[in-house]
Amino acid sequence: MSYLRFEKALMTNLEDSLPKELLRTNRSGAYSCSTIVDCNTRKYHGLLVVPVPEIDDENHVLLSSLDVTVIQHGAEFNLGLHKYQGNNFSPKGHKYIREFDCDKVPTTIYRVGGVLLKKEVVFQHYEDRLLIRYTLVEAHSATTLRFRPFLAFRSVRQFTHENTVASRDYSEVDNGIKTCMYAGYPDLYMQFSKKNEFVFQPDWYRGVEYPKEQERGYASTEDLYVPGYFEMPIKKGESIVFSAAVSSIKPSVLKKLFDEEVAERNPRDNFFHCLVNAAHQFHIRKKNDDRYLLAGYPWFKCRARDTFISLPGLTLSIEEQDYFELVMKTAEKGLREFMAGKPLTVQIAEIEQPDVLLWAIWAIQQYAKEAGLEKCRDMYGQLVKDIVKFIESGKHNNLQLRDNGLLYSNGKDKAVTWMNSTANGYPVVPRTGYIVEFNALWYNALCFAQSIAELDGDKALAEQLNERAAVCQKSFVDTFLNEHGYLFDYVDENPRDWSVRPNMIFAAAFDYSPLDQAQKKSVVDYCTRELLTPKGLRSLSPKSGGYNPMYTGPQTQRDYAYHQGTAWPWLGGFYMEALLKLYKRTRLSFIERQMVGYEDEMAYHCLGTMPELFDGNPPFHGRGAMSFAMNVAEILRTLELLENYKY
Repeated sequence: MSYLRFEKALMTNLEDSLPKELLRTNRSGAYSCSTIVDCNTRKYHGLLVVPVPEIDDENHVLLSSLDVTVIQHGAEFNLGLHKYQGNNFSPKGHKYIREFDCDKVPTTIYRVGGVLLKKEVVFQHYEDRLLIRYTLVEAHSATTLRFRPFLAFRSVRQFTHENTVASRDYSEVDNGIKTCMYAGYPDLYMQFSKKNEFVFQPDWYRGVEYPKEQERGYASTEDLYVPGYFEMPIKKGESIVFSAAVSSIKPSVLKKLFDEEVAERNPRDNFFHCLVNAAHQFHIRKKNDDRYLLAGYPWFKCRARDTFISLPGLTLSIEEQDYFELVMKTAEKGLREFMAGKPLTVQIAEIEQPDVLLWAIWAIQQYAKEAGLEKCRDMYGQLVKDIVKFIESGKHNNLQLRDNGLLYSNGKDKAVTWMNSTANGYPVVPRTGYIVEFNALWYNALCFAQSIAELDGDKALAEQLNERAAVCQKSFVDTFLNEHGYLFDYVDENPRDWSVRPNMIFAAAFDYSPLDQAQKKSVVDYCTRELLTPKGLRSLSPKSGGYNPMYTGPQTQRDYAYHQGTAWPWLGGFYMEALLKLYKRTRLSFIERQMVGYEDEMAYHCLGTMPELFDGNPPFHGRGAMSFAMNVAEILRTLELLENYKY
């Protein structure tokens, strides 16, 4: 039986099927996404969603959906599904679904009387092209298929509504048409592998509603434009391939192209393979051959901190060292431009955040474990030393090295850590001063840089780094460790934040820790008692003031909950690492049980991947972005750590 397979009972129950989303991507940042019953529930959903750099840096929904109608003996059976205002679903095509399978490619089987129709979907690698193959498996009489495209031509952050500006013009192309609703957009080519008749019948479908946007407190309705429909006969055993793209294609190659794309797909037949598939979905390749990691889908871009935290798990943990090097090549270019005060030529956001340079060293350190310290030195040794020198020289405008050996950042007016939610223009969690993970990262970076200097035979530099690390280590313990045995989250001169937060786990997890064994155990024990959930570590203890674990409601309400008790799987990765370092093999079975909690998500939210965060209280419902790189990465890294401890 397939790992990701759902029977008719679930598919026809919208309460169960509508929350399950399906994401397909290519390497340009374009994607195809909807629910498993093809009912769009977000404004970000669409069959063909592509970047249009001529307009802005957002993705744009060109083709929202494609309704298929089976016609026999003059009777029409529409297999589409849309939600309209007033909780009305039409045309309720989900009732014809017999089963859904997502092992290699998403496959839906529809039964309409004696007709059995199979639909398979792929999103072409390196081209902004969606391919759908329809196969008539069974039919006892003449059958016709009618295809009705729903067009949006809008940013994923906006809605479209009926208007007189939208162009109704179209041109015939081989076995299809091309059309463009607004100036500045590319043409949308809709073509079939078989000759067909296009009937021009322009109309607006009004009041399409997206319940996920309602939940998030946003506007939630739009109108979609339908230019007409395509119609063609289909025989038993015959397959027809539909292509939606921003460029034309010869219809004669569509069937072969579909087969080639399917052959390249890896099966999602277990937990690990699902995560590997999800990891590849974050890969972005630009025209100049720069390589990036997207922070998540559907609304995140390439962000510096996310890149370095997720890079080891998304590449090294699945034996893809070459892609680590490609991404790091692009990232190093950006880091050096930033340190030199030059304009960025890479598309990496938030590279100026004060902890980004420190996370870059951590990522390089993970590379050293896989490739060996000598190769790491050859590839990135100079970058590590340059970053340390840059920080020590005080050239970063918000990362000051104080006389006590600790790093100081101002986060009062602008969020400077991963806990970056804001309300009314100010950080919800104003972490400022000596920030615990910044200084755990700094101590780790000094020690790692020392190991590189020793390999180089540079005794003077190695001794210098050793002395600075010793000063940092003493100050770290004196500053952050409190009498209760956990670490302050941040210390700004006299005020100290007594909240129990997960950021202290890094000090126990890193290879070079400023804490001794007893101190590490105390930190891990606090995280276990107050922060651990089946979905990662909470961002705040229930015993601390302001605990707000449910990430629901309108934007402001969610902003106040974002880092006030919600659970994050990526933090759980560092917790598992600390646990293994402290307790070795005795904790293997416990961590394996934690992995089961993550595996449950493979078939629950967006199939085969991990959402951005979870509620901090039972039933720990997944929230936020449908697929989040750091979560996928740290689960993969944890699985690798498990394997290493087993053998």
